[in-house]
Amino acid sequence: MSGHSKWSTIKRKKGKMDAKRGRIFTRLIKEITVSARASGGDPDSNPRLRTAITTAKSENMPNENIERAIKKGTGELPGTRYEETHFEAYGPGGVAILIEALTDNKNRTTADIRHILTHYGGSLGETGSVTWIFQQKGLIHLEKDDIDEDKLLEISLDGGAEDVLLQGDIYEITVDSLNFENVKTLLEKGKYKILKAEITKAPQSSVQISDKKSAEKILNLMEALEEQEDIQNIYSNFDIPDEILEKIA
Repeated sequence: MSGHSKWSTIKRKKGKMDAKRGRIFTRLIKEITVSARASGGDPDSNPRLRTAITTAKSENMPNENIERAIKKGTGELPGTRYEETHFEAYGPGGVAILIEALTDNKNRTTADIRHILTHYGGSLGETGSVTWIFQQKGLIHLEKDDIDEDKLLEISLDGGAEDVLLQGDIYEITVDSLNFENVKTLLEKGKYKILKAEITKAPQSSVQISDKKSAEKILNLMEALEEQEDIQNIYSNFDIPDEILEKIA
């Protein structure tokens, strides 16, 4: 899970998540709205919407915000129409970057992303240049607490999980997207505290970043992309060793 999970871990350690709660809510509202518009407002028959709602609740989004976003998607309330698009790019050191966006003005979004990439030593790639590197996966984060690791492994693997890793104070469970709901349901029945449950994209190969300067360039680029309001998700295949991250922090 190099790039995506590494970036998630870095953001959590640097306190970026709480500082950008409003931006997280905006992105989730967009995703809920688009999901409801595409396949209806019933989460039981709309897996994408169900996952978006789960993620929103894990971020402590109020129920009224979720319900309002669904109604905007189904047309019960007026709302902006967003177009789904993605961008394939390369960052410093040749790392692959896959960017997913929801926008009401694709030309503006494209220009913004190109400007950010250029400013931080990256570039847009051709269609198909990096998408093949990433596979769709489910990712579930659990608070460590007093979890019995053997029991957690048993439940997760029985449900179809591919890997269970302890990342600091967080257990990270990787699962094929087809088994995502099954594993999440088993964990919920087991009364585990789920911090985050999402469908993400994992790189099949990674680029090792072995020096502080290159690592700083990549992280600066990732943070700048996070600031762009139309970007929903960013995936990359960089792998920065902890000893280098400690020097940056």
